Amino acid sequence: MPKMKKELPKKKAIARSKEKKKEHPTEKEQLHPRNRHRARYEFKLLKISLPELAPFVKLNVHQDESIDFADPAAVKMLNRALLKQYYHILNWDIPEGYLCPPIPGRADYIHHIADLLGASNFGTIPQGSAIRCLDLGIGANCVYPIIGVREYGWSFVGSDIDAVALESANRIIAENLALTGKVECRLQPSPKNFFKGIIQTDEYFDLSICNPPFHASAEAAEAATLRKLSNLQHQEVTEVVKNFGGQNQELWCEGGEETFVREMVRQSRHFASSCFWFSSLISKQSHLKYVYEALTKEGAVEVKTIPMGQGNKTSRVVAWTFLTKDQQAAWKTLRWGAKSAVVDKDDW
Repeated sequence: MPKMKKELPKKKAIARSKEKKKEHPTEKEQLHPRNRHRARYEFKLLKISLPELAPFVKLNVHQDESIDFADPAAVKMLNRALLKQYYHILNWDIPEGYLCPPIPGRADYIHHIADLLGASNFGTIPQGSAIRCLDLGIGANCVYPIIGVREYGWSFVGSDIDAVALESANRIIAENLALTGKVECRLQPSPKNFFKGIIQTDEYFDLSICNPPFHASAEAAEAATLRKLSNLQHQEVTEVVKNFGGQNQELWCEGGEETFVREMVRQSRHFASSCFWFSSLISKQSHLKYVYEALTKEGAVEVKTIPMGQGNKTSRVVAWTFLTKDQQAAWKTLRWGAKSAVVDKDDW
C-alpha cells in the first residue's frame, strides 16, 4: 500500500486560509457592489478616524478586532466612526433610545434604488441636487439622506411624526456643511398620513423611500429584541436592552409592516403624478403577496422587487410607479436632462 504523502506546509496554510474565509469571509458579497461596507470593518482605520471608538474595540473569539454588538454605546460609536470615515460626517449623534441603524443596510437601499432610477434613465443614474428624494420617517439619525447626498448628490425631504427625532436630524444637518441646504425636515402633523401634509402643491420627487416599522405590537418588538440579544450573546437574555435603539413608532405599528405598506400604497395613488418611483423596504417575504394585491388594486403601472441581503438576513425593496410610458418619458426630459449633473467628489 503506497504511503500517504505529507501535505506541504504551504498547502496546509492555503487550506486553513480558505477555511477561515468560509467561517468569517473578508467580503460581504451579498451587499451591493458599490456599497462601501462590503469588506469587514477595518477597526484600525476607524479608530484613527474616531479615537473615541478605541475603548469599545476588543478581540473576539476569532482573535479579530470587533465590538460588542449587544452594547448600544458601542454600536452608536461604530456608526459615528463609519459615517465620519466613509461619508465625511464630522458631527453625528442621536438622542438616547432612538434608532441607531446598521449603516451597510441603509447604504444598500440607496444604491439599489439609485440603480432603479438609472434603469429608468437609459442606464445612467441621475445625480445632483436637482434629483429629489422623499424619506418617509427620516428618524433622529438622518442616515438615508446622508448616504444619498454623499454618494449621488441628491437633495432630500425627510418627514417624521416625532418632533424630537426631527430636532435631532436638523442638528445633524446644521453641524455638517455637506448636508446644509440639501436636506429639509418636515413634521407630519397626522400619524395616519404618509404624503398628505408633506408633499406640497406642484412639488415633485424622483424617489420616495421608507423603512417601515416591522412589528405589530410592542410585545412582538420586545420578543424580537430578546431573540436578537440572545443570539448575539450566545445565551438566553431576559431583559430588553435595545442595541440598535428604537422608539415605539420606529419599531411597531398596529398591523405591522404589511398593514403599514398597504396603506402607503393606497395613499400613494393620490400623489401618482408627484413622484416617479415610490418604494418601501419589505422585511418579510410573506408580506409581498398582500403588497402586490394592494398595488394591483390601486392600478400601479409598473412594480419592481429588488432583493437585498445583509448577513443571514434577507430583505427586499418593492418599488412602484403610476406613470405611463409617455409620462415617464416626459419626466426624464423635464427633470433628468441638463439638470442632473454628475457630482464631482473632488469637491467634497
